[in-house]
Amino acid sequence: MIRLAAPADLSALPDLERAAGEPFRAVGMAEIADDAPPSVEDLAVFQSAGRCWVWDDDGTIAAYVLAEEVDGFGHVEQVSLLPSHARRGLGRALIETVGAWAAERGLAGLTLTTFADVPWNAPYYERLGFRVLADEEQGPALREIRRTEIARGLDRWPRVAMVRPSL
Repeated sequence: MIRLAAPADLSALPDLERAAGEPFRAVGMAEIADDAPPSVEDLAVFQSAGRCWVWDDDGTIAAYVLAEEVDGFGHVEQVSLLPSHARRGLGRALIETVGAWAAERGLAGLTLTTFADVPWNAPYYERLGFRVLADEEQGPALREIRRTEIARGLDRWPRVAMVRPSL
């Protein structure tokens, strides 16, 4: 079941994030698997603002998504799920939850940034109706997100910004 995260859920999310990163090792991206997860304090900012949802599988937090508003769009800041829960529709359901949140606010749709060539990243989001945004289509805040990712070295592997208009 998807629900807004409670403060008590936050301590489970860093370990969930570490587990979600492990599949990156198999595609030659160990640095991504080893990347530090968001801190509980960082997660609390999203949770207290009502922009963090979890998939609660009978008391186990199996997935989560963080959202914010960027350039008039709902922006999927992070979506992660336990590998043991992959291929069950959790990711899609969490993205749709953020889509509903964005629509309720009158936002133009959803954006996100992701790895272009990782099967469960850009190709997956394309199946959910997202398309790659050209640099000139990106708003100033989204361009700043991309600049921050580049500064962190994430563009060692091709990354893209994507958009899905409101449905």
